[in-house]
Amino acid sequence: MPKINELQLAKELIRFPSITPVDAGIMKFLEKKLKKLGFKTKILEFKEKGFQPVKNLYARFGTKEPNFCYAGHLDVVPPGNTKNWTINPFRPTVKKGHLIGRGANDMKSSIAAFVSAVSTFLSKNKKFNGSISLLITGDEEGDAVNGTKKVVEYLKKRKERINFCLVGEPTNPNKLGEMIKIGRRGSLTGKLKILGVQGHVAYPQRANNPSTTLIKILNKLKNVRFDKGTKNFQPSNLEVTKINVNNNADNVIPNSAEATFNIRYNDKHSSSSLKKKLNKIFSKISKKSKSKFKIEYRVSGEAFLTKPNTTTLMIQNSVKKITKIKPKLSTTGGTSDARFIKNISPCLEFGLVGKTMHKIDEAVSLSDLKKLTKIYYLILDKYFS
Repeated sequence: MPKINELQLAKELIRFPSITPVDAGIMKFLEKKLKKLGFKTKILEFKEKGFQPVKNLYARFGTKEPNFCYAGHLDVVPPGNTKNWTINPFRPTVKKGHLIGRGANDMKSSIAAFVSAVSTFLSKNKKFNGSISLLITGDEEGDAVNGTKKVVEYLKKRKERINFCLVGEPTNPNKLGEMIKIGRRGSLTGKLKILGVQGHVAYPQRANNPSTTLIKILNKLKNVRFDKGTKNFQPSNLEVTKINVNNNADNVIPNSAEATFNIRYNDKHSSSSLKKKLNKIFSKISKKSKSKFKIEYRVSGEAFLTKPNTTTLMIQNSVKKITKIKPKLSTTGGTSDARFIKNISPCLEFGLVGKTMHKIDEAVSLSDLKKLTKIYYLILDKYFS
């Protein structure tokens, strides 16, 4: 059984310019590595009208249950102005004990750590009671339409069961071992348009300024207290992200005004319950103002929580054993592909320190990379023992 070095594999993966949703040959490369370890693999390419096609990889070693799955993504965000980097972002370089390159932190190094851990585990355990799988997407940083979401649907149709899933996203704010994510808040975006009556600013009685109505609505939204938070979640929060009145003249009352807002909400709410609450506010204020409103909603994911169990405790203890830090169980941060996986399996997230993700000179500490590989190995060893 070949053993895979985590640093070497991380470098190899970073060399692929897999800027979302471009594959650049990276899925086939990883597939070959996993086949050599004895995995049965399938590259799944999904297409949906209006979105670019995406390649994903599902690989499984063994057929028995329990099936322990690792999930991650090989797509990366664009590097930005490469002149600002100290290196070519797709020519990984080690400097001062850190591996630098796009994807070094989010999250090619985590995938390399897990594959390395699996290679060690399989070399020591020719037969074990269960199976190991990897669910790797190329659409986490993009639209997230043809990625993990579609792979989950594919697995459901095949009745392929995952008993527990570890998502390898960067979860630690400052030090490796600080945080495990056991859930995520939901994300609801609303695009609100208020329709008024255009007119001359000198004759406001002949017009109906939609900006006035919009300001009243946004003020009301910012003062809504959705909840006080829960044991596992912080309070739900709304932020206004865009305000636009498309008006080129200073002496004209516009006929429409628009705003975009986003709510990060806990498990006291669903997107449908929030929509009802918001629509009542829009309706009441616009009616008083004799205006009309249009609203478009987009739900990135519902709030979810994986209730801590024996596997959660085991992973927490494994992290503590290697890092000497007991990780906090948290639900903070943005959305991740765990929002799709939780529909078929309990899951949690643990990966690297996220300080440099999406930044210029994105990097991972070589020490952290070694420790993460040891943690992932220990998790596999304890899960199947």
